[in-house]
Amino acid sequence: MTEWQSTVTPPALARLLRDARLPAPAGHRPAYRTLAGQVRTLVSEGRLPVGARLPAERELALALELSRTTVAAAYEALRAEGFLRSRRGSGSWTTLPEGSRPPGDALHPVPPDERGAVLDLGVAALPAPQPYLGEAAAQAVEQLPAYAAGHGHYPTGVPVLREAVARRYTERGLPTTPDQILVTTGAMGALHLARHALVGPGGRVAVEAPSYAHTLQSLRRGGARLVAVPHAWPGGPDELPRWDLPQWQRVLRGAAPRAAFVIPDFQNPTGALIDEQQRRELLAAARAAGTTVVVDETPAELGWGGGAQELPRPTAALDRAAQVITIGSASKTLWGGLRIGWLRASPSLVRQLAADRVYTDVGTPVLDQLIAAALLTDRFAEVRAHQHQRLRSGAEALAAALREQLPRWRFAFPPGGLCLWTATDGLSGAALAQAGDRVGVRLAAGSRFGVDGAFENYLRIPFTVPAAAAPAAIARLATAAALAAGGSETPLTDPPLAI
Repeated sequence: MTEWQSTVTPPALARLLRDARLPAPAGHRPAYRTLAGQVRTLVSEGRLPVGARLPAERELALALELSRTTVAAAYEALRAEGFLRSRRGSGSWTTLPEGSRPPGDALHPVPPDERGAVLDLGVAALPAPQPYLGEAAAQAVEQLPAYAAGHGHYPTGVPVLREAVARRYTERGLPTTPDQILVTTGAMGALHLARHALVGPGGRVAVEAPSYAHTLQSLRRGGARLVAVPHAWPGGPDELPRWDLPQWQRVLRGAAPRAAFVIPDFQNPTGALIDEQQRRELLAAARAAGTTVVVDETPAELGWGGGAQELPRPTAALDRAAQVITIGSASKTLWGGLRIGWLRASPSLVRQLAADRVYTDVGTPVLDQLIAAALLTDRFAEVRAHQHQRLRSGAEALAAALREQLPRWRFAFPPGGLCLWTATDGLSGAALAQAGDRVGVRLAAGSRFGVDGAFENYLRIPFTVPAAAAPAAIARLATAAALAAGGSETPLTDPPLAI
């Protein structure tokens, strides 16, 4: 049980059971088993937080119009299965069975397999945009001698890159000056600096559930106490989620976290795009609670869906009185091999963080910064369109292959981003990942993106493979699914993928 517990009121739990649109059980089942199964599904899929205090039996029975005996029997079944714990005087709270906790480490990237013997669907990242990267690198090499005369340490970043990043924020609707930008070694470098400045060991941090695996692991290793705030899933896996604002308000008011980490733009892993009104409401609640909102905008430039819908402005533009730190990166839009990230904050905080970072990495490589500056300044619109086309074609091909080869799996097609958040029809993501290793496909189990081991029956599937390779990629995934379900392994007949 966590130090701070959210309390689920009887009407709130009744609403979750109603809105989740859970499938009806097959055949005749006692009412208590149906109720227990629905609560178990809500916990397993992260729609009901682990550690949430459930209503008393009598209160829930009234809200659901069931007998107290039925609710008591459902609670007893949940306790027996490891999904509920109770203590006299403290009530009952949700948990997960032993052995269902997430792995100790997030999924680490492996070097590309040039033979295609192993297809890596664990890393959501594109190859470099060519010829643009090569041209920008040549331009940066020409500029390098002007910087080589000095010591090469730029704790806040090379001025030309800070100017380019500030200009891009301004173009997107958030007026920004270069002194508000701190260039870091990747987005994770920015996250580390923000976490270190805001949250000491034992400090509470509110996070989305699910959220980016590396962010969760970084916060855990820094000693933060994570408070998961589940998304609202009005249509289940077939529709993109929204923020559950009432739950966010309860957490911010009750837990008083020092920071809240969110990904409002094409969220990793769900692909959700949060509208401006929800962003304003979250900022207002955070401001009232004294919580700093750390916004990960790493996928913000990946709106490849097109259409007439105007993208939301950066979150920090919507409430100037709120405390907001914005994190960005060149890794997703440009190339992960450029270890370039940045942080936007007040000039005073930028100076403080620049002073703090000298004890870790001093500064980011100058040549990488010059390459990123050239890409962001000279041909950014072309580079972005190039990457959008790659992602759009990959997403459409991958979705079509999934619908054909794994028709019982469910997902919502996102308007941008890098991946599909896919419900696996009850198959364990961990078992799928183990089976994938046997057939040459590396997978990221859904539990890696949860705080307490939730989302076990999900996979994050990036659509960063070429469109032509998508059918063969999903064929390997289907083979892994057959193995995980207890079927016999069928030999791969497709040639190795060259991706």
